Amino acid sequence: MKTSGRLGLFSECVFNPLDRNLNEEELSKLIVDIDGCITSWGSPRFTETVLNNANRLKIIGHAAGSVKPYVTDEVFKRGIIVVNAASTIAKPVAEFTLAMILNCLRGIPKYIEAMRRKAWSYRDQKSFTNYDLRGKTVGVIGFGAVARELVKLLKPFEVSVIVYDPYLEPSQAAACGARKADLNELLSCSDVVTLHAASTPETRHMIGEEEFRLMKPTAYLINTSRGALIDENALIKALKEKRIAGAALDVFEQEPLENNSPLYDLENVFLTPHVAGGSDESMSRLFGTIVEDFKRFFSGEKPLNTVPYERLKVLA
Repeated sequence: MKTSGRLGLFSECVFNPLDRNLNEEELSKLIVDIDGCITSWGSPRFTETVLNNANRLKIIGHAAGSVKPYVTDEVFKRGIIVVNAASTIAKPVAEFTLAMILNCLRGIPKYIEAMRRKAWSYRDQKSFTNYDLRGKTVGVIGFGAVARELVKLLKPFEVSVIVYDPYLEPSQAAACGARKADLNELLSCSDVVTLHAASTPETRHMIGEEEFRLMKPTAYLINTSRGALIDENALIKALKEKRIAGAALDVFEQEPLENNSPLYDLENVFLTPHVAGGSDESMSRLFGTIVEDFKRFFSGEKPLNTVPYERLKVLA
């Protein structure tokens, strides 16, 4: 049975009547007499204006990862439960991250593009690097759900995993087959650095000029987390000057990425438009996760994916 059908088994459903995302004013009108609201990417924010009309709202379910752009402090102050599908989206994001790591090391997109140009001789160009993942050191910054799934996927490649996360105990890292280290050690030792930290005032531009100087010139940087973690100007400079071998970016400080961004013209960076978590199969699973939590909540049980207010700041 489809997830929307399952939702109808225990609730009366009111759907967005428009073929687009609602704006704040439209949500304010639709939210009256609604007990639970399901959101996803592009939904309007639950401002005080919206909440003042939410006379019966008890639970918000975000059928995606981060709820930060959508909920406000006022949501939690009013005792409204918030759940999300971060545990579900972690798996496709981890798969995508692994694919980007392999793309960087093996240069797969470059070979594909060369073949489109019928440039078979491209395989013989000695200036083009092609490395194995097996036996490399992978540095993981932030150790939430996505990072933990990624570490599971990396195990068959027999890599060494170093983790930097100030909220992580060394024993927790060890239990996952990783080693906790400080940021400087991770950057200087890793062949691949992959970002999975939350976007907070403390993590903004945590990877900048100084950090790029610490990285190996043969290292690659992967970001499927949040664009603000990287100082993009410093990254562009590092890529141009070959301070690092390359990067793969699915997220950016400003989205969509501006048409005049120098990143488009650099050969040692792979760019994708914030699609790591959005596979065709995952979209249905994300909604299904929220439906199941709504069913639990309205049956008097505790939802499995509650977002505590005190954890909101450190969530990706």
